[in-house]
Amino acid sequence: MSWSAKQYVAFEDERTRPARDLLAAIPAVEARSAIDIGCGPGNSTELLVERFANATVRGLDSSTDMIDAARKRLPQVQFDTADIDTWNENGPFDVIFANAVLQWVPDHATLLPSLAARLTQGGSLAIQMPDNLNEPSHRLMREVAADGPWASKLADAAGQRTEMASASDYYSMLRSHCARVDIWRTTYHHPLAGGASGVVEWFKGSGLRPFLEPLDEAEKAQYLNQYQAALEQAYPALSDGSVLLPFPRLFIVATR
Repeated sequence: MSWSAKQYVAFEDERTRPARDLLAAIPAVEARSAIDIGCGPGNSTELLVERFANATVRGLDSSTDMIDAARKRLPQVQFDTADIDTWNENGPFDVIFANAVLQWVPDHATLLPSLAARLTQGGSLAIQMPDNLNEPSHRLMREVAADGPWASKLADAAGQRTEMASASDYYSMLRSHCARVDIWRTTYHHPLAGGASGVVEWFKGSGLRPFLEPLDEAEKAQYLNQYQAALEQAYPALSDGSVLLPFPRLFIVATR
């Protein structure tokens, strides 16, 4: 699946806020090595560079477009193209930062302990994942995909996101590997200009990508028209014409 750095950063302030909240929950440590896995265009990496000024900070992402944008943003940082599920570097790292990326990676029960094992003693694995598969925004993506001439093309689209486990399951995955596991869930409410079209623009940079990529241009336009019409019912416009998009996210900070 391809990614567009330009589309992603259209809502950079809103997308970076959870990364700031995640970073703030990492225990104070004199980090020497930090890595941002799924670094995207480098907005979250920039936060790590600011927080851990004396550390060697690196970033990796599976998207060459994202990596190109990150290198332009932070030319002093090493960025590499890699898939997280096959990334096998041992480290160890004082901080492994995974902001809004592991929802695209399968088999969390194997992956999370593997990441924790690459931490130094006292190091932290910091994870934030959108927990919105059951929100109207994502339910409607699936419904429109199943109810149209593109149904066969989009049969596998929904499966590209990994089903979230429960907080207790994530705690159990990590507790035997870490001295402390902190888990919480926050729902952000983002005011988006333009009514339902603002919601469409937001998710064109993330959740809609598996549904749009298999379609030709005419099909994409038709799909987005049907999706936006459904969104208008789910997220009615406020008096100023904007919509308030609820966006729940799950946070985990596991310290070894």
